[in-house]
Amino acid sequence: MTDMQHWGVEDHWDLAEDGYGDCEDYQLLKRKLLVDAGVPRRALLMTVAWDSDHQGHALLMVRTNVGDLILDNERNEVLLWQDTDYKFVKRESQYATGWVAILPRPATTASIK
Repeated sequence: MTDMQHWGVEDHWDLAEDGYGDCEDYQLLKRKLLVDAGVPRRALLMTVAWDSDHQGHALLMVRTNVGDLILDNERNEVLLWQDTDYKFVKRESQYATGWVAILPRPATTASIK
């Protein structure tokens, strides 16, 4: 549900506790539930990306010792960020208030035989 349909405004970030919301509302709710379950808040970073339709999309990045995982309201799988088809733009800083840019992933090169 869009923010306009739900809240009557163009853009509003809130928890999707009533079962309705757009992508960032679901990510905020996931983050709250994970923090309530004991996951460190600074390991849970709101992240912005472009999806395959070139639409902006909010995701939750979970920083772990095995890599950065992406929780997404559009799929059931939990994937490493590099295994998604998103073009990442920015994420919350893990160390300070604010956002940091995510550099494009380097192109893979074919091995030389």
